[in-house]
Amino acid sequence: MSFQAEPAYAHGTPATTAVLLVNLGTPDAPTAAAVRPYLRQFLGDPRVVEIPRLLWWPILNGIILNTRPKKSAEKYASIWMPEGSPLKVHTERQTALLREALRLRTDTPLVVDYAMRYGNPSIPEVLARLKAQNCQRILLVPMYPQYAASTVATAWDVVFDELQQMRNAPALRTIKHFHDDAGYIAATAQNVRDHWTLHGRPELLVMSFHGLPRYTLDKGDPYHCECQKSGRLIAEALGLRKDEYLITFQSRFGKAEWLQPYTTATLKKLGKAKLRRVDVVCPGFVADCLETLEEIAQEGKEDFQHAGGGEYHYIPCLNQRPDWIRALADLTLEHLQGWLDRPDAALLERSRLLALDAGAQR
Repeated sequence: MSFQAEPAYAHGTPATTAVLLVNLGTPDAPTAAAVRPYLRQFLGDPRVVEIPRLLWWPILNGIILNTRPKKSAEKYASIWMPEGSPLKVHTERQTALLREALRLRTDTPLVVDYAMRYGNPSIPEVLARLKAQNCQRILLVPMYPQYAASTVATAWDVVFDELQQMRNAPALRTIKHFHDDAGYIAATAQNVRDHWTLHGRPELLVMSFHGLPRYTLDKGDPYHCECQKSGRLIAEALGLRKDEYLITFQSRFGKAEWLQPYTTATLKKLGKAKLRRVDVVCPGFVADCLETLEEIAQEGKEDFQHAGGGEYHYIPCLNQRPDWIRALADLTLEHLQGWLDRPDAALLERSRLLALDAGAQR
């Protein structure tokens, strides 16, 4: 095996510590030409689609990649921001805000960057950039509150594969999930509360999480259980009764059974029941993206109201909320323990002597 060439190094250069945020990814543009390679990479991941390659490859390359890119591009175009893809824009802003929050809370210089599992900037590209900055310690922060093999673990796969090719690999720590983190729960609940302060309360709050095939639960993936716990904790923080909220799952793909209840079917059912108002929030996403802005904010509203429902509100993701950035900084600092600079030894000794002297004078 041949290893990657190491970047030029000058002896005496201090090692640095990096925090690397990783999100799912996005095409570079809302066009079929840009969506096609993104979908090929995403749907070609064996952790995302667990169908045997011999069966899946002809379907993916012969059918899906010839039909779906145009439809997906139209959906991306409907939510595209002037600065680019919403997911990328929000992730860039979160990265910058986290960098500043950590700068104010620790004397240790930290490199804070982000990468996408699919699309750009890629994980290999950003790891090479961190390597060039002599980052000898990396904290990997997948931006998914709930763990799933098809999200968190596949990001780990790419990082571990890259480290295998390095002669001088950095130390690595990972955050597996934060589905029950107090800061995340509090920020999510306050986000809903703030919306209700401005717009009043609904008859029902729907918490829509991204779906996964049912077999992932049967095979031991903890995602479903972690979504249920997040939803319960958010509801408790909001003081909701069990009949005042629902937990559902969106983004079903293919004919196989997925985690239920399905968001689309639920919204249609609520519309038929003539509910006067439904609010939907997506606690499985910390940044708005295609699945929230198009699927929930646009399609969800159409499903609910076309079926006979009344007022429909989509509550945006956490995005750049200050309480969420503080929670993310808290989470990061918790996992950086032992990697941050320790106080000067002489200062510690002086503090110890002063404490002993104060005790002797009592």
